[in-house]
Amino acid sequence: MKGLLVRVAADQSSGGGRWNGPVDARTGAFTYVPIPETKSNRAGHQRPYESLVRVLGRAGASLPSHFLGQRMHLDPDFEHLTYGDRGSKGKQISNGLGSGDLLVFYSGLMDSQTQKLVYAIIGLYVVDRIAMAKDLPESEWHRNAHTRRELAADADDVVVVAQEHFSGRLSRCLPIGNYRDRAYRVRKELLDEWGDISTNDGYLQRSAVFPRLLDPEKFLAWFKRQSVELVRKNNVE
Repeated sequence: MKGLLVRVAADQSSGGGRWNGPVDARTGAFTYVPIPETKSNRAGHQRPYESLVRVLGRAGASLPSHFLGQRMHLDPDFEHLTYGDRGSKGKQISNGLGSGDLLVFYSGLMDSQTQKLVYAIIGLYVVDRIAMAKDLPESEWHRNAHTRRELAADADDVVVVAQEHFSGRLSRCLPIGNYRDRAYRVRKELLDEWGDISTNDGYLQRSAVFPRLLDPEKFLAWFKRQSVELVRKNNVE
């Protein structure tokens, strides 16, 4: 088994929308807010940010004004159990993972109580198959942000389709990070419980290379002990 940690969802970077989705760190309840879409969508396949207004309101948050009228890059799409990527990151996935391997999704969320950043796992996939996005039939275009895009003939986007039996969005997030040595990193006690990851001292902030789980079986045993439900929904209403 192999496993990658993949950072997803809106954050303070320009590409991330300069905003963090809300979380109640006391309960783990969070709102999954994707990054903005920057490419053209196929007709009828847009995902507007306005669809998050209700779920954000229930979390005591409002959709930022700069998201109004904009489209989401809804990826991962937990409803359809897919994740897509392109370029060097797409190659890391297609060349490094196969059926039965893990994708572990984490995000930087804003605690609605303390206004502090919380790095937490929000989803987990067990890989079923990996395909080139351009090769997927029209009947599957709706399942992922990369197939909802207008793709060139030479597009290198890949799409992961996860196994249904143990994949999805977490019903509550699992905080994993703290700030030390001038960066957010996986907490030291978790590095021990997981068998460590490939980045220096559990480094979690964005980079061109996905952090690898050095002992995926040990990580998965830890994850199962957390007794958190996996759901096929992008947000729990």
